[in-house]
Amino acid sequence: MAETETAPGYEQARDELIEVVRKLEAGGTSLEDSLALWERGEELATVCRHWLEGARVRLDSALAARDGATEDAEGARGE
Repeated sequence: MAETETAPGYEQARDELIEVVRKLEAGGTSLEDSLALWERGEELATVCRHWLEGARVRLDSALAARDGATEDAEGARGE
């Protein structure tokens, strides 16, 4: 994806990826069109993976903060 383009959100990329896969599985496209679809699918999969990795980092951070707050509270109570 060109740097000047704005990456789609996760849901948009996922939905387009589903459509690309559907078209590839249906067949009936030329080799050139199939390759273009495959390349677009790879781009969309990368976008989805990026969003999911970011979500994992945020989730891990939130869980670590929660666990740290729990440990601080237990320490303050003398547990």
